[in-house]
Amino acid sequence: MGTVTKKELIDRIAEQTQAKRVVVKRVVQSFLDEIISELIGNNRLEFRDFGVFEVRTREARVAQNPKTLERVEVPSKRTVKFKMGRLMKEKLGGDDDDGDNNGSEPQA
Repeated sequence: MGTVTKKELIDRIAEQTQAKRVVVKRVVQSFLDEIISELIGNNRLEFRDFGVFEVRTREARVAQNPKTLERVEVPSKRTVKFKMGRLMKEKLGGDDDDGDNNGSEPQA
């Protein structure tokens, strides 16, 4: 499994669209900046058939250091959840992640 960088994506898009690389880079960066801006505002971003980005808050908890067995306070924090859309699920062959069937096959 390889890693694709933003630069590589920009180069591919510029080649496919015959647009200048600097213009594609500006558009891609603006798009990413807008996603971050909306998530900062606790907004949900929904891209039909692609997926949904959503801010979740993890509650504060007490954890344990596995080496020292010392209890450690872990503060609450905000994270981003991504849920695949229909088209991405179909292309990746992924199962429905709603947890309805616990990974088992549907009953006939």
